[in-house]
Amino acid sequence: MRVAEIFQSIQGEGRLTGTRSVFVRTSGCNLRCAYCDTPYAASTPEGDDLSVEEIITRVEQLGSSHLVLTGGEPMLFAELIPLSAELRRLKKHITIETAGTLYLPVECDLMSISPKLSNSVPPMGTDPRWQRRHELNRHAPEVIRRLVAEYDYQFKFVVKMVEDCHEVDRYLREFPEIDRGRVMLMPEGIEAARLAETAKWLEPYCREHGLGFCPRRQIEWFGPVRGT
Repeated sequence: MRVAEIFQSIQGEGRLTGTRSVFVRTSGCNLRCAYCDTPYAASTPEGDDLSVEEIITRVEQLGSSHLVLTGGEPMLFAELIPLSAELRRLKKHITIETAGTLYLPVECDLMSISPKLSNSVPPMGTDPRWQRRHELNRHAPEVIRRLVAEYDYQFKFVVKMVEDCHEVDRYLREFPEIDRGRVMLMPEGIEAARLAETAKWLEPYCREHGLGFCPRRQIEWFGPVRGT
């Protein structure tokens, strides 16, 4: 399984914000989001091919009880099945960050699902094959329904403008089984000032519509740097 980085930091997003965690970032993705902030784990994947045993050794050396398996798209890798099983045996709390386009029967305490809206479509100049592939793959209703049925979950939607919020509303109408109390809207961006500007209108919108607001605390705390 190709891994871009393994590091200890503080969870900056979602309902476990503030929790010290070890992050295992897999390298490779089946999408090409316009706003991707980890291209080294997606469009230009970096890292080493590590065995499950090698990953576990590095995780144990860092010593946290909470693990976040992220990417890229970790669900691309069948090795996630034995890896998550071993992490569960070691009594780790496991969060998996996924776009919700692929399914694996993994062990997981929290499935953190970030469906990609139309604002994720790759910009002009991107390889047309990837534009078509992204648009074809970004929405997988059967995967979403299975993840919601089988795991404790949260949803995080990346939002740039109010029209994106309306798209989220249409998305949730398609999936009435999703608990709105587990849905968060998150401002797009990797600059603290830009996130704060979006938060001015997005946070009140979330309160008004019964949704959670998800700041990107890691940007506020550390800036847009790797290993955080």
